[in-house]
Amino acid sequence: MSDTQHGMSRRRMLGAIAGVAGAAAVGAAGLGTTAASAGNGVLVPPGKRGIILYSVRDRISAAPDTSGVPYGFERVLGRLAEIGYKEVEFAGYTQNAGILGRQITPAEIRKILDDNGLRANGSHASVPGSVTPTTLAQFEQTLDTAEILGMTNIGTGSDPTSSNYKADWDAAADRWNTFGEMAAARGLKLYTHNHDAAYNFLLDSGPLDAAGRPTRSSGVRKLEYFFGITNPEWVWFEMDIYWAHVAQHRFQTYTDPDGQLQTNLFDPLATVASRTKRFPLFHAKDGALRPDLAAGYEMVPLGEGDIDYGGFFANMGAKGYHNPMWEQDTAPGGTADPGRSLRFAEVSYRHMASLRG
Repeated sequence: MSDTQHGMSRRRMLGAIAGVAGAAAVGAAGLGTTAASAGNGVLVPPGKRGIILYSVRDRISAAPDTSGVPYGFERVLGRLAEIGYKEVEFAGYTQNAGILGRQITPAEIRKILDDNGLRANGSHASVPGSVTPTTLAQFEQTLDTAEILGMTNIGTGSDPTSSNYKADWDAAADRWNTFGEMAAARGLKLYTHNHDAAYNFLLDSGPLDAAGRPTRSSGVRKLEYFFGITNPEWVWFEMDIYWAHVAQHRFQTYTDPDGQLQTNLFDPLATVASRTKRFPLFHAKDGALRPDLAAGYEMVPLGEGDIDYGGFFANMGAKGYHNPMWEQDTAPGGTADPGRSLRFAEVSYRHMASLRG
């Protein structure tokens, strides 16, 4: 059996196990009818298949060359449209200045999108770390750019705070509610994109340390706490499904207020299913199991890993509502293989399109 065949066999086996577990979790949340209603249809409708441009950042930023590989916004977006992608999430709005002899403008990017039948549906922009007249004005400019590009969502690639302490998450919620209300007034959903650390346990109880901060946890995870203290009409979420599975691998125990070690396994699917419409977007990033790595996974093109995307999308609820954006941080191949990120984009699109209920 080839390595590819072995990988597919292992994925099917793990997918079946994860699908049963996911269905049970969703049923426990009172959403068990969702999977049945999904039927055998396409799980990601054609108009919802997206990509974050970070995956092909090497080609967006590339200088004009003779490799034959697309470079810059016009050529790269044209190629992504040929592959079949319909939605684009931005990771910056600049390209190599040598292409035009100057920097491209948001209005010019919008025309490229329109010419290729693409829709901007998000961006990892900057959400200010404080609320001042200056930062409020800066955020209005961020929203201006989002409107020029025709977005319905605007976000950031980092957690609301990197802290483990409840007081810092409370402060972050106040800030995000403020900026989220500003976005909502412009018809935009403000979302936070999260890596594994956001699903670690909140330090909210137990003895205090020398700085007066709690040292133990009640068992609540940081982002789950944030769900409850932000306004659901103003603050939204983009789960990176890969990093959520890394969190499942990494954050399994906590020390309770009495000093006892407790086990609590994180379930990415159940986290979404219980509040599915607060996740307008996802990063569809795949990972191959690697127990020897601290993360437990290694990033690979979509469909070549062990994360059960079919089971996840079939059981998360609100079929057809979500917008999965393919991402692979490691897609660029450097000077040795400048075409790799776009090849991986095509492989990953085909897998996203093949998912059935």
